[in-house]
Amino acid sequence: MTSIRDRLQQRIESRQAVCAVVGLGYVGLPLAMELCEAGFHVIGYDVQQRVIDLLMRGESHIQDVPAAQVARHVQSGLFAATTDEARLGEADTVSIAVPTPLAKTRDPDMSYVIAASDAVARQAHPGMLVVLESTTYPGTTRDLMMPRLEARGLTIGEDAFLAFSPERVDPGNPVYNTRNTPKVVGGITATCTDMASRLYSACIDRTVPVSSPEVAELVKLLENTFRSVNIGLVNEMAIVCDRLGVDVWEVIDAAATKPFGFMKFTPGPGIGGHCIPLDPHYLAWKMRTLNYKTRFIDLASEINSAMPAYVVEKVARALNDVRRSVNGARALVLGVAYKNDIDDMRESPALDVIRLLEAQGAHVEYHDPHVPRFREDGHEVVGVPLTDETLVAADVVVIVTNHKAVDYQRVVDLASLVVDTRHATANLRPGKARIVSLTPDAPKQHATV
Repeated sequence: MTSIRDRLQQRIESRQAVCAVVGLGYVGLPLAMELCEAGFHVIGYDVQQRVIDLLMRGESHIQDVPAAQVARHVQSGLFAATTDEARLGEADTVSIAVPTPLAKTRDPDMSYVIAASDAVARQAHPGMLVVLESTTYPGTTRDLMMPRLEARGLTIGEDAFLAFSPERVDPGNPVYNTRNTPKVVGGITATCTDMASRLYSACIDRTVPVSSPEVAELVKLLENTFRSVNIGLVNEMAIVCDRLGVDVWEVIDAAATKPFGFMKFTPGPGIGGHCIPLDPHYLAWKMRTLNYKTRFIDLASEINSAMPAYVVEKVARALNDVRRSVNGARALVLGVAYKNDIDDMRESPALDVIRLLEAQGAHVEYHDPHVPRFREDGHEVVGVPLTDETLVAADVVVIVTNHKAVDYQRVVDLASLVVDTRHATANLRPGKARIVSLTPDAPKQHATV
């Protein structure tokens, strides 16, 4: 007699399994497309009707997912997007990729994961594999999701399978994508790990099985805590170099010539995105419940969160040097996405820079080739074209995000004052602009006025 496990394994290996993806954002939609590419029929579930309508028209709302790819899989019948929860009951496998924001108190907001888990549990059936991908604190899969599935009368590891596999999406990365980024998988039981590994091995180049969901949950938190702490270190080094009158970029470039024991990180106006500013706080929160203070995490967060204010202080000093005040100045912010060459604004430090400048009385406009408009506090903010007139009229241009589509030589040729937080103007020929970096430039980089 064929077991439930064997039937699921056969359906995955034969590509007969129906795969559901809950949450069709930056993580879920690329995963859904990779599953389609592997030959699976995929049900994409999301609560936003606007997203569903867009996808079923063969369009894409995610920059890294080409509309042509979505259209091809919609037309072939391999991909169908829906808001109908009942369709999850058709699935053999369900991957949950919903947001995990932080509350204002820096505690985890688990409402999206809970809502998705409840929806899946209501449609769960014997032979279903459920994998949580949303970044969260250690213990979520076992303590929050497993009881919901068990309440349906399912025995995890025997007639249903549950695992955690952290998303590792890096929006805009031209080298690493969903398919070629190794996939860590940790199940409640060894059978759960095996089932999840078989699913992802069908569409991901390499899977990395680990012994438990807690290990897999901690992997993602360690990865982004590592980045947060090192970015905090190099941001503090920028402040140190500024006080010492040393060019931080020259220091970093020289240190990076060491072939061992050093990994290059660069300073900036703050950190953004859904991962680095948020993920370490999930671990910090969990450890607070165990009466332990995560000092590295807290200090790195404090330094990184203070960088937008440091940038605005730089702007104020630069304006003061040319006998202007921030109050009444026309400031042009270049880039509002959280990093270069993408349209993702989540947790972008540019928003803090804009708010702080406006709080000091500046008239702020922005230009971003990837974000022509956005909504903030219920209001729509529209960018301005980067015309010669706009550059000439600005009292100060603040480079917050270094998009490749921006001609920075033109910026320094036309603007009178540029505060460059991203080293975007390094090695350009001197122009009209007085250029102010995060720290004093080396003599060879000085622009002439």
